[in-house]
This record gives sequence, C-alpha cells and structure tokens, in this order.
Amino acid sequence: MSAENNAIANREPLFRITKRAGISAYKAWAIRLTAVVFALVACGLVIVAITGQNPIKVYLSIIDGAVGRSRRFWVTVREMMTLLIIAIGLTPAFRMKFWNIGAEGQLLMGGAATAAMMIYFGDTMPNWLLLVLIFAASSLAGMIWGVIPAVFKAYFNTNETLFTLMLNYVAIQIINFCIVYWENPVGSNTVGIINSATQKGWFPKLFGLTYGWNVVIVLAITFGIYIYMKYGKHGYEIAVVGESHNTARYAGIDVKKVIIRTMILSGAICGLAGAIIVSGGSHTISVSTGGGRGFTAIIVAWMSKFNPWAMILVTAFLVFMQQGSIQIATKYGLNENASDIITGILLFFLIGCEFFINYKVELHRKKKEVQ
Repeated sequence: MSAENNAIANREPLFRITKRAGISAYKAWAIRLTAVVFALVACGLVIVAITGQNPIKVYLSIIDGAVGRSRRFWVTVREMMTLLIIAIGLTPAFRMKFWNIGAEGQLLMGGAATAAMMIYFGDTMPNWLLLVLIFAASSLAGMIWGVIPAVFKAYFNTNETLFTLMLNYVAIQIINFCIVYWENPVGSNTVGIINSATQKGWFPKLFGLTYGWNVVIVLAITFGIYIYMKYGKHGYEIAVVGESHNTARYAGIDVKKVIIRTMILSGAICGLAGAIIVSGGSHTISVSTGGGRGFTAIIVAWMSKFNPWAMILVTAFLVFMQQGSIQIATKYGLNENASDIITGILLFFLIGCEFFINYKVELHRKKKEVQ
C-alpha cells in the first residue's frame, strides 16, 4: 500500500498553483513594484539589443524625453490627464461588472461633437459660452454612445463586451463621414487645425500654463468620482449590482435603472475626454484622435483595482515611459514602433504581476513514506 501511495506522490506536479484567500495592500504593491523593476530590466535588454547603447544612458534619454524640457513636461502631463479621465470614466461601469470596452468610440463621438461646435458656432458666441456648449455636447454624445448598449443589456441581457466593442467601429465610420464635410483644405482628407486664427473653442491658458485647464478639469472629475463611488448612495448600489443582480433585487435596488444610469455617467465622462483631446490639445478630429487610449485605459483601471488615486500613479508611469520612448526612438533613429514595443513590455509585466497577487505558487513537498 505504501508503494502505491509513493507512486501517486511521485506523479504529483512539482509546483502547485492555489488561489490566495487574501493579500495585504502592502504585499500587493510590493509585487507590483517588483514587476516594474523586472519590466525595466527587460526593457533595458531590448534597448541594448536594438541600439547597442548603454541602457542607463538610454533611460536618461527617456527621462529627458518625458520631462527634460518645459514643453515635453507639459505634453506628458496632457497625455497623462487624457488617459486618466478615460480610466476614471470606465470605473463606475467596471465596478458594476459592466464591461465597457467602448471608451474609444465614446471619446470619438465626444470629439466629433466638440469639433462640430467649434466649426459651426466658433464665430457666433464668446469663447467661454462656446466651451460650455462643447462640454455639454461632448458629454451628451458620449452618454448616448454609452447608454445604447446599457439599454440592451438591461432589457434584453445582450453581451455588453461585444456591443460596446462594435460601437467603436461605428464611431470610426461616423468620423470618416464627418471628415468628408469638414475637410480643410479640400483634398487633404483631414479636418486640419480648427479655428487656428481665432482659437475659438480652444482651452485658454490658466496661470500662463497651456494645459492648466486639462489638469484642473480631470483632477476635479477624479475627486468627484472617488466621492461618488465611495460615499454616495449610487456608488453603493453600483457595488451591490456588481456583486450580484439577485442580491441587489432582494435589497430593493432597481437593477435596470442602475445599469442605465451608470453607463450614462461612464459614457458622459468618456465623451468629455474627447473634448479635452480636441479642445484642450489637438484642436482637430480624425479616426486616430483616440490613439488607442480607450483600450489602454482599461488596463489602467483594472490594474488600479478601480481606485482613482492609484490610477494617477499607474497613468503617470505608463505615460512617462511612453513619452520617453518616443524620444529615444527619435534620438537613435528607430521607427515609431520602438516606443510601442517598450510600452508593450511594461504592460506585459504589470498585467502579469496580477497573477501573483491573486494566486500563489507552492512547491510540492513529498510526504515521508509511512513505515
């Protein structure tokens, strides 16, 4: 009998993966920081392979590219604020376990609404009133794009992941349609810089800072969503619906109403992100206005465990490395995909570390044979 037990033990794997019952925030962040270190080492090896340069020298170039000059610093801040507000917009939906993969389309629709306001009303009203109209229109456009899949989910239990994803492609085609009418100059297949002479619809400088309003608006929304989710009644209902629809109904919560209301909020914030990109940055609209930020923001929100303050740190790190990588690609004569490779490596390690936060790998120990 002991020989049979011994044979069974020998067939058991050397390592065993088990789900953690729980982990402290300190250990979780220690694992994430370790992942960052490994990611930087891996990026260093790739940089050496591509450029043949000392990785420390290249990392100094990354720092210079991200914050080395005043303009570079503020471009990094602008990109950070843009990615942050999209992640914040996704947070209520994700906390409800409504997988809103349509942020890219929602911000494109918000950007299109912003461009329309700038083009058609740029010469008819003062800038402050135009900006109010832009905020309202972009939020409404994003809200509509978010509430459509919410209604179908609430009443017909459709798959929100596929629905919101497909709406991204519909939004791209709408942008293509708009470009035909707003083309400037004719034949360029682009909208060009809108109101370049008058700067109507552009965010004004705040205390002499070009992107000052971007920072104020995004941080105000971040703080508002934190309060809404943590202390508001609606935030509580979102959490309950996310845990179980049946529990929510038992507690007297109208699940359909919560789903629709939450996606109105999520879509509106993502739509406002489109206004921040167009009015507060690029001053034009195209199918590449989103730049994949809607998908990157999903990773930011997920890694941050839907904590708005943690999102600031994760966003800052990702944007810092991305902007710095653009600089080394230029400096060492690499193509533009080099920065995407480095960003991809970072995301691989940062996403991968979540496995070790949720699971632990145990070494199997053979039991001593009982005589």
